[in-house]
Amino acid sequence: MKNARVKKLAVIAMLAALSVVLVWAVRIPLIPMVSFLEYDPADIPILIGALAYGPVAGVVLTVVVSLIQGLTVSASSGVYGILMHIVGTGSMVLAASLVYKFVHTKRGGVLGLILGVLVRPAVMLPANHFITPAFTGWPVEQVDALLLPGILPFNLITAGINCAVTFLVYKTVSRYLIHGDPFAVGKGRKARTAH
Repeated sequence: MKNARVKKLAVIAMLAALSVVLVWAVRIPLIPMVSFLEYDPADIPILIGALAYGPVAGVVLTVVVSLIQGLTVSASSGVYGILMHIVGTGSMVLAASLVYKFVHTKRGGVLGLILGVLVRPAVMLPANHFITPAFTGWPVEQVDALLLPGILPFNLITAGINCAVTFLVYKTVSRYLIHGDPFAVGKGRKARTAH
């Protein structure tokens, strides 16, 4: 039992570290109107951790990663960046992992990730309306003018890419990283699928 707990903590720590590395390594502006918002794949390890270990682990991962990112690679965005990352990623991760927790099948995973894609922009629209003016000093009208043409598509695209990649890699990552199956290099497909 103790070994399982230690392994879980080690995997969560590794996923958190990978998330920070990804946000440092990959930043791509997607929507010219909101070019200050950049896509990064950092939510993928968080989603993997949430699906593997449940909603609580997903939220803890989100908060820890948000704090580390906000104090290091994304320090320029300060408390505002930390808060918005927790709200955006946290809502998506919570939605996806809650569905998967109760419908622990491939179908449940797909439904959870689709819900995560929809929940993120639904949460980020009001979050930007209320939080962004308070931290940036921008007029509410200026922020609201960006919501539908810029912030909505950005969050849909970002969540869509990260949830799609998570779906594609989760089974393999889960098999080897979470469940600890040994790698079977050079022994053919039969050896790899014999578990």
